[in-house]
Amino acid sequence: MIAPVAYVRAMAGYALADLGDANAVSLAQNESAYPASPLAIAAGQSALAGMPRYPDSDWADLRRTIGKILGLEPNRILCGAGSMELIGCLIRAFAGPGDEVLGTEYGYLFLRTAAAQAQAVHVKAAEDRMAVSVDALLAAVRPRTRIVFLCNPGNPTGTCIPNTEILRLRAKLPDTTLLVVDQAYGEFDAQDPSAIFALVDRGDTVVLRTLSKAYGLAGARVGWGLFPPEIGAEVRKLLNPNNISVVSQAMATAAMRDQAYMRQVVAKTAATRDQFATALRAIGLRVPTSNTNFVLIGFRNAVEAKAADTKLRAAGLLARSMGGYGLADCLRATIALPKDMRRALQTLTAFQENRDAN
Repeated sequence: MIAPVAYVRAMAGYALADLGDANAVSLAQNESAYPASPLAIAAGQSALAGMPRYPDSDWADLRRTIGKILGLEPNRILCGAGSMELIGCLIRAFAGPGDEVLGTEYGYLFLRTAAAQAQAVHVKAAEDRMAVSVDALLAAVRPRTRIVFLCNPGNPTGTCIPNTEILRLRAKLPDTTLLVVDQAYGEFDAQDPSAIFALVDRGDTVVLRTLSKAYGLAGARVGWGLFPPEIGAEVRKLLNPNNISVVSQAMATAAMRDQAYMRQVVAKTAATRDQFATALRAIGLRVPTSNTNFVLIGFRNAVEAKAADTKLRAAGLLARSMGGYGLADCLRATIALPKDMRRALQTLTAFQENRDAN
């Protein structure tokens, strides 16, 4: 058998969620509890007639729509098969063997995989109470630091820092260091994103977004980012030129145009999330304030977290264990429909009561 190259052999595969029973309710992948906009579904159905043709490799309609809605220049937007494709291409374009890609202690784990693919070194800066610490990031910057990557709001913590802190980070970073701000959950953040988007004008910052969360299009695989022209030109060389299907582009464009529907989904999800988090705290569990469509649930130790996960699975509810993030005492639970979250709460309440009784 032919052997892989050494650095690929040494890589760990990206850990996917254990989805177990197909009939269970998944709380594991931060998917939307609600379907995509009816306009997006109708657009996807209409687009099926165009399947004999390759998709628009310039994503023209989608880019124009994003630009119009958010007040951005369409020619600075690149689209990917989910924001994961954009992250991978960014790192391969701007970090190589021995270079450092700096993230945060509990930052998005795919960053480690993407850095390994470029033979770069993934470095983590400590977080402050499970939130990004700008001071810790700045202290961790070294001569080999090529990229600084942060998620705001964060995954898997759900926490959020003020945009003014991101502006402070950019101002103090070397001009030769690329800052990547991943806003996959940006629609759940009440802050005005314009100041973060404006950082792209500097030429050393990229902002990423996705339609997988608030827009309910995880299965369509559509992400996008705002890039300085020089950065975008290099990243585009690495993108698959036909990366987003005809149907996915049509659905994403229609979903972007239906901002009212997206805001309703965000509001309903946030209301369920906050009720669930408040109830979890009332039964003695640790839950950081979330600005996303999930909550991080902290138990007394890793043994209890595993036992709680087992109880949830027995009830047909699949949460996500966080051992890979160094949070073995935690589970992450996506916000599903209210009826499912009530069942999750009942299960965890019974688990806590049984624990206390023993």
